[in-house]
Amino acid sequence: MESTTFWGEFIGTMILILFGGGVNANTSLKQTYGNNSGWIVTATGWAFAVMIGIFVSQKFGSEAAHLNPAVTIGLATYSGDFSNVFTYIAAQMGGAIVGATLVWLMYLPHWAATEDEGTKLGVFSTGPAITNTPANLISEIIGTFALIVGVMAIYGDADSGLKPFLVGALVWGIGLSLGGTTGYAINPARDLGPRIAHQLLPIAGKGGSNWAYAWIPIAGPIVGCVLAAWLYQLFGV
Repeated sequence: MESTTFWGEFIGTMILILFGGGVNANTSLKQTYGNNSGWIVTATGWAFAVMIGIFVSQKFGSEAAHLNPAVTIGLATYSGDFSNVFTYIAAQMGGAIVGATLVWLMYLPHWAATEDEGTKLGVFSTGPAITNTPANLISEIIGTFALIVGVMAIYGDADSGLKPFLVGALVWGIGLSLGGTTGYAINPARDLGPRIAHQLLPIAGKGGSNWAYAWIPIAGPIVGCVLAAWLYQLFGV
């Protein structure tokens, strides 16, 4: 794996989290102009975050622009080549932590202005609307399954210039249709990297990082991506 691919994944994931975590902060922290903008704004912001992250990742040398361990593992499962999985995931995790740190800096005075600890954590990581471990895990499995099935279809057939736009539209659709149960992590780095940042950063008035839930947005996407890869292998496409 070339170093340009590593840095492409790192910087692309950093931008993904800067824009994605940024829309979370803008819609939920107190005294922002976007406070209480709602779910559609959040889902749209994350869709643009993915699209821009892909463009940036490709520009900095990662033509694949995974930005997501579930994409990396799903494609490795499909192809049988796991040789670069660890390096991809390391770059994605590092970029996610740095991106979350930039979100904290961007909204620096708004953490103290926001009283609720859960709201602050929600800027960084996902959580269930209704706590139900089996149902929460199933939601992440289904959401990631839909993501990987869609990504593999897009990257298999679409014109190269349209791929980032189409993946952004896919993530937008997942957010609008499937995101209301667990906040659609569908990306272990997207959840775990910012959760680590939340744990480490001196965020004004923060609470705990809810590590008891943290395994779900890791395990669910891994299961979902493997199932999606098996579906493609089953049908030979």
